[in-house]
Amino acid sequence: MQEKGNISIHTENIFPIIKKFLYSDHEIFLRELVSNAIDATQKLRRLGQLGEFNGDVGETKIVVSFDKEKKTITVSDRGLGMTAEEIKKYINQIAFSGATEFIEKYKDKTDTQQIIGHFGLGFYSAFMVASQVEIQTLSYQANAAPARWICDGSTEFEITEGNRTDRGSDIILHVAEDSEEFLDSYRLKSILTKYCKFLPVEIEFEGSVINNPQPLWTRQPSELTNEDYLSFYKEIYPMAEDPLFWIHLNVDYPFNLTGILYFPKLKKEFEFQRNKIQLYSRQVFITDEVKDVVPEFLMLLHGVIDSPDIPLNVSRSFLQADGNVKKINNHITKKVADKLNELFTQDRSGFEAKWDEIGLFVKYGMISDEKFYDKAQQYCLYKSTQGTYYTLPEYQEKIKTLQTDKDENVVVLYTNNASAQDLFIQKAAQRSYDVLLMDTVLDPHFIGQIEGKHEKLRFKRVDSESLDKLIEKEEPKANLLTKDQETSVVEIFKSIVNDEKQQVKVEQLGSDDLPVSIVLPEFLRRMKDMSAVSGQSMFGGFGDMYEVIVNANHPIIAELSQAAAEQAKAKGRYLYDIALLSQGMLKGSDLSRFIEQSITKA
Repeated sequence: MQEKGNISIHTENIFPIIKKFLYSDHEIFLRELVSNAIDATQKLRRLGQLGEFNGDVGETKIVVSFDKEKKTITVSDRGLGMTAEEIKKYINQIAFSGATEFIEKYKDKTDTQQIIGHFGLGFYSAFMVASQVEIQTLSYQANAAPARWICDGSTEFEITEGNRTDRGSDIILHVAEDSEEFLDSYRLKSILTKYCKFLPVEIEFEGSVINNPQPLWTRQPSELTNEDYLSFYKEIYPMAEDPLFWIHLNVDYPFNLTGILYFPKLKKEFEFQRNKIQLYSRQVFITDEVKDVVPEFLMLLHGVIDSPDIPLNVSRSFLQADGNVKKINNHITKKVADKLNELFTQDRSGFEAKWDEIGLFVKYGMISDEKFYDKAQQYCLYKSTQGTYYTLPEYQEKIKTLQTDKDENVVVLYTNNASAQDLFIQKAAQRSYDVLLMDTVLDPHFIGQIEGKHEKLRFKRVDSESLDKLIEKEEPKANLLTKDQETSVVEIFKSIVNDEKQQVKVEQLGSDDLPVSIVLPEFLRRMKDMSAVSGQSMFGGFGDMYEVIVNANHPIIAELSQAAAEQAKAKGRYLYDIALLSQGMLKGSDLSRFIEQSITKA
């Protein structure tokens, strides 16, 4: 038996096109060939189950091998195999109508994998690395004859009698000179591990099975233990800390979706790695760039999702347009929100224990996704400096009596650095005010969102103004200074500040407030914090636009107003330095001078 002919395609030579457009992803040839072998094996198993194949299915292991001297890579299976007629049908007749127009349309696009996926050319990806491809195959059908097909990368092929003696196919790649990097054990194994680690049929390479045919997400949650989930997590992320908890996805309508999503421990600095979720289609790895499949804020999660509704060769344009992908996206958001609510309602103390690790994630979701916000506001927690956790309604109820101002706004005092702002936190505690910890990188944005949704709720940083200004009450404070003393005090501090950009004001504050304060209004502080998140620098730094507030009702200021000019200026300088120090603004030679002066006074 010998036959020669031309591959039926509507372009003179498809193989240079494949090489040109898919070169950046040329390692996928192995994924495509192994996937084809998996399909042939599973179809044979299915025929056996249906009674259409009465033979012994037996060993179905797929074997990948290479020969460095002969410069070949071989993928062998014991699946359906093919007859010569089937080779003509499935290999030679490529449905590639309109190829020229398609190539022209997409030549400047980055979605190069779509060429293979769109036209079902998985087998021909072999020509990205091979100068010649050979098939040795024997069909499962009774009395079938072995067949051999060979093609050198042109449209010409040759079919002759094959030498295979058992059912299945060998795909033999005669590796091209410019692709000899693939004739390497480490290189091939790394590709198989990347793309084929969880394929449903055993894959052997160099005498060892390199895959797990029954990964955890293919099994029922009811048969799995916590140890199983943790062990699987270590399998895919060997160096990671144990996750906080996980969600097992298992949907068969209106789309197919399985998978396991893990909640990793996040640092408050927002130092996380994206692309930690692996996307599979029928256990074949597709990509770890899952944007559009998974909502933006859920990119913080780790794990795997598998959907046969997503083809192997996905493109960004496909993901953005596909209806099933959008349904999957919405479903994952709902499942995550429901899981968090379940943890909160069933074990609040356990949820609180995890909050410092997951709070950043929840806030990111609330900022990013309105539907998630609607659900998450029920269990989003706010932590006080005393270490107690509250939902927002609980916290409003706690503070409303003391922390409601004259305009009936409930004022939430917060700190973004409890250590640096300890003095102000203590001053608030002396008035029985409570202070929240809002110290993550997202909190400036999150605070703005919460205020926008609650008309009579205001957040103010505890060191942004005096307590009397932070929570203004109706009762006015008496002024202990005369008009002349007040004018004198302003002049003294203006000479000390010596900067026309900074305003000096005398205000009637409580005697327990600081004698001198450095103030930057809350909205400016928040804009500065938000700009820092995006890597920008607003206002040229904090020191460019602050106010110096002198407390007319502090005993030390009363003494200063009556002191001799030189003594008053020295005392005022010391008080101003303390105010700068409390805001972390006393630096360099000024800090050195202050320390020396303090030692002298000791």
